[in-house]
Amino acid sequence: MAAVRTLAPGLPPGRLEQEFTEHAPLLTAAEAAAEANRCLYCHDAPCTAACPTKIDVPRFIGKIATGNLAGSARTILEANLLGYSCARVCPVEVLCVGACVYNDWAQRPIAIGRLQRFATEGVIGSGRTVLAAKPRRKGRVALVGGGPASLACAGTLALEGVEAVVYERARWGGGLNTAGIAPYKMPAADALREVAFIESLGVRLETGVDVGEDLPVERLFADFDAIFLGIGLGGDSRLRVPGEEGPGVVGATALIERVKHDPTLRFAPSTRAVVVGGGNTAIDAARELAKLGASVTIVYRRRREQMPGYDHEMRQALDEGVHLLLERAPVVVVRRDRQLVALRVARAEDGRPVAGTETEVPADLVVVSIGQARLASFVARFPGVELDGRSRIVVDPATGRTGNPRVYAGGDAVNGGKEVVNAVADGQTAARAMLAAIGAAPAQGA
Repeated sequence: MAAVRTLAPGLPPGRLEQEFTEHAPLLTAAEAAAEANRCLYCHDAPCTAACPTKIDVPRFIGKIATGNLAGSARTILEANLLGYSCARVCPVEVLCVGACVYNDWAQRPIAIGRLQRFATEGVIGSGRTVLAAKPRRKGRVALVGGGPASLACAGTLALEGVEAVVYERARWGGGLNTAGIAPYKMPAADALREVAFIESLGVRLETGVDVGEDLPVERLFADFDAIFLGIGLGGDSRLRVPGEEGPGVVGATALIERVKHDPTLRFAPSTRAVVVGGGNTAIDAARELAKLGASVTIVYRRRREQMPGYDHEMRQALDEGVHLLLERAPVVVVRRDRQLVALRVARAEDGRPVAGTETEVPADLVVVSIGQARLASFVARFPGVELDGRSRIVVDPATGRTGNPRVYAGGDAVNGGKEVVNAVADGQTAARAMLAAIGAAPAQGA
């Protein structure tokens, strides 16, 4: 195989994300013990059933209560190799915590996510061994994209002794965990600690490698037994309205990445920001800007109850001073002397602008969060891999296998943009199918 370059630079100092405080800080040992001892250790626990990776929640919490943190971390990581980041970024309010039986009694549910972070914090990036890989056996798998789906897949393969090589185009591994998670939930440095943990299982991560350009797809088919596509959704979609081209209009995921990585990025406290969109990424971008002192308005083309973002996240945004302008659609980015001054919006019916109803929202910055562009041209390089009508890779949900028996896929490229935990579940499902296909039986209980 042609030589590829591996980049492992440290994050530069002075990044804006370092100014944020965690919204759910690490529990102290006393707090964790007290919370763990509140758990009822339910039989057929609904919290476990609500977890896409089926972490045995009562079991790991019980081990915290008895002081067995290594055992607790092992319980989590055996079910979900990215249990550390999932503890911090999962919408637990609608998953495990939302299913806690305490909710039925109008009592505070168990803080499952915070306990999960407590259990895994001492393992991730520490060099401690809680999962041991089997000796190397036959089989080589290439994974395209270094996000949660690929990392979970690669780690599962490596634990079974199968060689797993992850190719990531960006400077750092971790995908959206590193570049796209709001910094008050998890900073990039902690995401990279988890990447290092996955590498410690025997995974090889090659960053700065653009598959299809630096590394031909044909070489992957020649050198590997199977290929996993964990390529995400692509870049931010555009508004496609007059005035959009030019400074001051940015995509939400690109903005969040700069907040997390770019030490040169700064905002004046008087910045007037308009965020277009109603999903979780839009809300994250709005909350970040508000925490940095900007005046922020979210513009969404439908009603509040139709917003795809989680309601609890939107409520927190409103508490933090974000304004919400509903049933409005962008029609023009207004510039004067090439300087962005406003976003012109119109009243929207069924999401479409109504002529003659335009008003202007003052803006120094417009953040576009209306989805991400699919990677159809890239997927076309893989024979037999097909897309559905929404530009998602078509797979067998039981195995993650595409129409090409040697190519598997998972994560946002398949599900259209769900949670990190869903990507992890996809990656681990595909890994187990690959192990069976290449004759390497998975570990007992996997």
